[in-house]
Amino acid sequence: MLVAAAVCPCPPLLVPEVAAGAAPELAELRDACVDAIAVLAAARPERLVVVGPAEQAGRGSHPQGAPGSFRGFGVDLDVRLGPGEAAGERELPPSLAVGAWLLERTGWAAAPVEGLGVGEPLAGDRCRDVGRETAASAERVALLVMGDGSACRTLKAPGYLDERAQGFDAEAARALGAADADALAALDEELAYELKVSGRAPWQVLAGAGAGAGLSGALLYDDAPYGVGYYVAAWS
Repeated sequence: MLVAAAVCPCPPLLVPEVAAGAAPELAELRDACVDAIAVLAAARPERLVVVGPAEQAGRGSHPQGAPGSFRGFGVDLDVRLGPGEAAGERELPPSLAVGAWLLERTGWAAAPVEGLGVGEPLAGDRCRDVGRETAASAERVALLVMGDGSACRTLKAPGYLDERAQGFDAEAARALGAADADALAALDEELAYELKVSGRAPWQVLAGAGAGAGLSGALLYDDAPYGVGYYVAAWS
């Protein structure tokens, strides 16, 4: 059963070593992520699953101790998923590497950890099935859900300006902040793809896990630095 969830964005720029001189610009976002993860620890889960978008090579399960790296972003920095010794042969996809970095930053030790890389094209109904299966895997399950909103909020955004992005992001932020699983499940998959929303599939995994769990939500951060929608939410 899902007992708590934290939703965080997954740009590598969240890591100060990657952001370099721009690191102070995302300090408030980092602090909000730390607060959301504290809600997970307070729920005393038996199992934490970190869910994030992934390309083909990074999809599927990743064990505790799985290695990740930010070397592809020009930084000599390695991470592991959760505490303990290194495990697994596959490297974490970038979204889960950011999640692993956040757990290291917060000193996570509240429960065993595993990762789940989700393909961005995965259909919403299948995402929800995965979420229900994950929530049913233990008596007390927590999710750390990584993913960004639209990348089309401004002229300088990675996806350029799309007038539909503001409305999509506003509904996503409302649903995340209200722990509204039905609204997350109803997000338009095709529109999300066109707006370059990396969080759609992970959020719909959360929708499946959270359906009927009776959790309440709080939106801790909602902004679009660099023209990309970033949200932090906590469900408990």
